[in-house]
Amino acid sequence: MLRAAIFYFLFYGWTVVLSPFYVPLMLLPRRHFRTATRFWVRGAVLAMRLGLGITHEIRGRKNLPPEPFLIASKHQSMWETQILNLVFYDCIFILKKSLLSVPLVGWFVRCAGMIDVDRSAGAAAMRRMLRTAKERVSEGHSIVIFPEGTRTKVGDAPPYQPGIIALYRELELPVVPIALNSGFFWPRREFVKKSGCIVMEILPPISPGLSRQEFMDELKNRIQSATDRLEAEAKK
Repeated sequence: MLRAAIFYFLFYGWTVVLSPFYVPLMLLPRRHFRTATRFWVRGAVLAMRLGLGITHEIRGRKNLPPEPFLIASKHQSMWETQILNLVFYDCIFILKKSLLSVPLVGWFVRCAGMIDVDRSAGAAAMRRMLRTAKERVSEGHSIVIFPEGTRTKVGDAPPYQPGIIALYRELELPVVPIALNSGFFWPRREFVKKSGCIVMEILPPISPGLSRQEFMDELKNRIQSATDRLEAEAKK
C-alpha cells in the first residue's frame, strides 16, 4: 500500500507539474509534442522504479523489421501503454474514443496524432480507423493495437476484436506480436502493485498475405504461448 501511494504521488505530481508546459507545446509541430511525451514517460518509468520497485526488460528487438509495421500487443496493465512509447520512437496508438473526454489527456492524445475509435459506431468507425491508419503509415509511423480490445487478467485469453484483422488486410504490413507479463506485477484495477521485473518480448513478425483464419490463429498462438511462458517465469 505504501509503495503504491508513493508511486501515485510521484506519477500524478510529475503529470501535474508538466501539464501547464505541455499546453503551449500543442501549438508547435507534432514532432515536438511527441518528444515531450517521451520525456513525460521517462519520468513515469522512474516513478515506477522508485515507488513500486518495478523495473523492466525488453527482449527480441532483433525481430523488428524496418518501419512502418503493425504492432499487436498483449494488454494487461497501464505499464505497456507507457513503455511502448519508448520502445518505438513515434508509434501511433489505436485507442477508445472515451479517452478524449478526459481533461487534458484528451487534448494531448489528439495532439499526438493517436487514432480514436468509437466502438458504438460500428462499420463507420472501422472505415474511419482504416483511413486514418493509412495516413499515419504513409507518414512513416508504425501502428499499435491491443487485439483483445481491453486490459485482461493474468491467464485470460479473450477473443480478438475485428480491428486487428482489418488492419492486417488493409495495410498489408508485417505484424509484430508482443507478449508480456505486466499483469502479474500490475494487476488490472488493483491499487497495490508487486515489485519485480516486467518482461516484454518482441516476437518474430508475421508477414502479410495470410488468410483471415491463418493470420488470427498464428497471432493468437504466438502471443498467448509466449505470454504464458513469461507469466510462469514471473511466478518463480
